[in-house]
Amino acid sequence: MFKDLDPILHSQLRLATMSLLISVKEAEFTFIKEQTNATAGNLSVQIQKLKDAGYIEVIKEFKDNYPNTTCKITPKGVRAFEDYVKSLQAYLHITKK
Repeated sequence: MFKDLDPILHSQLRLATMSLLISVKEAEFTFIKEQTNATAGNLSVQIQKLKDAGYIEVIKEFKDNYPNTTCKITPKGVRAFEDYVKSLQAYLHITKK
């Protein structure tokens, strides 16, 4: 039987954010916003959901007197993303070679 797809990751913007973070490990909010073409408000909401799930860590600090938010993928987030990809592959009947 197929494993259910993770509802946290099964959202276009959250999946795009996790896909980006899986490759760079951490990124500033503005970089994620630019790469995903998201609005700041929508991205903030989706980042909070990923944080609440324990998939990312959010670091808020000041950089040159300006607030700066950095998102970093957690080991739990890496596992969840890998499981999500495996589930998709099973749905699509793709096997790793």
